[in-house]
Amino acid sequence: MKQINVAILGLGTVGSSTLDILKNNQKEIARRAGREIKIVSACVKDITKKRVCDISEIQITDKPETVINDPNVDILIEVMGGIEPAYDLVKQAIKKGKHIVTANKALIALHGDDLFNIASKENVRIGFEASVAGGIPIIKAIREGLSANNIQWLAGIINGTGNFILTQMRSKASSFKEVLKEAQSRGYAEADPALDINGVDAAHKLTIMASSAYGIPLNFEAVYYEGIEKIANDDIEYAEQLGYRIKHLGIAKSTAEGIELRVHPALVPQRRLLANVDGVMNAVVVSSDAAGPTLFYGAGAGGMPTGSAIIADLVDIVKTLPAGAQDNADSVVMINTSKAVIKPMDSVKNPCYLKLRAKDQPGVLAEVTKILGDLDISIEAIIQKEPTNLATDVPIVILTHEVLEKNMNSALEKIQKLDTITDEIVRVRVENLS
Repeated sequence: MKQINVAILGLGTVGSSTLDILKNNQKEIARRAGREIKIVSACVKDITKKRVCDISEIQITDKPETVINDPNVDILIEVMGGIEPAYDLVKQAIKKGKHIVTANKALIALHGDDLFNIASKENVRIGFEASVAGGIPIIKAIREGLSANNIQWLAGIINGTGNFILTQMRSKASSFKEVLKEAQSRGYAEADPALDINGVDAAHKLTIMASSAYGIPLNFEAVYYEGIEKIANDDIEYAEQLGYRIKHLGIAKSTAEGIELRVHPALVPQRRLLANVDGVMNAVVVSSDAAGPTLFYGAGAGGMPTGSAIIADLVDIVKTLPAGAQDNADSVVMINTSKAVIKPMDSVKNPCYLKLRAKDQPGVLAEVTKILGDLDISIEAIIQKEPTNLATDVPIVILTHEVLEKNMNSALEKIQKLDTITDEIVRVRVENLS
């Protein structure tokens, strides 16, 4: 059979690893695909830069149009990252009849539906497994392995940088700033780590997983997200005392009122598997009606795991080519046909952890509990610490029963205005994952 020729946009960590994997495992990959797959060209910013991978057998250019317009290229891998020029280049390639494999979660989350529509008209496929959770085949698991199921909910640790920070804060009792510096020195966090720690990266990935799980349009703007910047060491300590660990989760849940899409720190019971996923590892739990809860765990980033996912998509696409891609175009259709509504965050219900700092004087707790009670918020547990040294305020930790988000927001606004509250209130939702 004819060799499949592949071009790649970007030859950084992920692109180089993809090239290495394809070369090192060439025979096994060809056996699984049914024909040989070869990267024949690559577009890079700087053609003079020394590469960590062997580029002796591929053509290198700094002009993207060279690979996009090459009629001998069957599939284009996009690992440039970012929205532009990746978006425009991928559209051009699709219109030239080239199949696409991408690891670009922002591109898919923000512009995926547009690209899928164009690809459907051109009878080409888009593979995007590598855009979520690195080497974990979570998209294939949702869309293929669990295709017989109604998915009730999924929850995942889908950003390794954030998980590393929270793990180190717990295990070393180091501050957020200290651990962030460590993450940067180890290469886990970028010099500008904003997208990792503010929840945007995880929200991109949740957008893609939820679309795959529920058939809803890719709607990043509908995802509620919070980062981990406000989590302090004492929050982690109090959570442990209450039987929980704090994890940064992406959650999609099907309810009678609509689908919840949210990313935020959460108290997870210590006995749950997700609570014990540490370091830079990722994990996703999917709960479905027939299969029940299933856990997917592995390396969520890095060149080799992401390269593995890219080549898995290459193999899938190549296997469809003899029959004609239009007969197997599940990656460009059937992803955005559902009319399900996205549930507003105000109508979500969760138990909550609250940490307040209040003046050390009588009546403070009574004021707080009255506000909570007036809004139908019941309390499960309270931890009140004694003041230390010459401190004039004390921490109060409250664990509530399930509460409507709207009511909790109102309560927090009223409590924050009390003269006796000396610092910003910390609220972390509780996810029992059951």
